[in-house]
Amino acid sequence: MGSRHESNGKKKSEGNTKNGNRYLAWAYVEAANFAIRYCEAAKRFYQRKKAKRNAVVDIKAVAHKLARACFHMLKTGEVFSQDNTAFA
Repeated sequence: MGSRHESNGKKKSEGNTKNGNRYLAWAYVEAANFAIRYCEAAKRFYQRKKAKRNAVVDIKAVAHKLARACFHMLKTGEVFSQDNTAFA
């Protein structure tokens, strides 16, 4: 029997798949696919993750990094630069 974590009738790590805007999530996954094709830093990050997990989770990890980079760019007004990438 595996370990379980329940508190206030809620289970840990269940039901998180429908959080957020699904169209925006789709757009970031599409951007992640292009990033691993054309950005060497993103490709290295993806390959490092893929060695440990499955490809779907790893594409989502790249998409999450892109989303965080976009948020930072919007917040600070900086222009994206591959030299200052979040994949390092």
